[in-house]
Amino acid sequence: MTKLDGARPPATLGDVRFRPFGITDAGRLRRMSERLSKNSLYFRFWSGTPHVPDVYVSALGRIDHWDREAMVALLDGEMIGVAEYVRDRDRPWRADLGVLVADPWQRRGVGHRLVADLASLAGRRGITGFEADVILENRRALLWIAAGWPTARSSRADGAARFTLPLPFPPSRPIPAQGPAKAVTPGWSARTSPA
Repeated sequence: MTKLDGARPPATLGDVRFRPFGITDAGRLRRMSERLSKNSLYFRFWSGTPHVPDVYVSALGRIDHWDREAMVALLDGEMIGVAEYVRDRDRPWRADLGVLVADPWQRRGVGHRLVADLASLAGRRGITGFEADVILENRRALLWIAAGWPTARSSRADGAARFTLPLPFPPSRPIPAQGPAKAVTPGWSARTSPA
């Protein structure tokens, strides 16, 4: 019999822990940059930043878990995804949505689960819909919204689509036959103000 030292099957969505962002998560968020491509960072922060911006990390450190909330996905203690909402001060029933998923975990259900958990919290806090800006080059995000949020409405301006996403979040759709790595989920990010 062959001994398999340290052999472990590839991680699945079932191995991922989902919970609200906590005060000890800033370092995890910074380290997540190591698992993000330039495109992922650009699609989320709309700039050529080489890592998750410090101003964003600081802003998440000040969330109040009511008007601003964030959910994280952790694997082996490291962050592989984060989704947040920021309530609109002028329209408190609306909130901006932003999602960032580490490249190896995009299209595997992490973003979908983060948005579902976040939408559930938002609904209990009186938020009836999210708004999300998506750069038009981010085809994965555009396709995910079109396929997974049929009640979404959008307008386009300045190279971006502005989506209105009514809550509750639509129920999960079955994963296609090609397996979880091919599932249409949000390897995307929308822009929310870091402060």
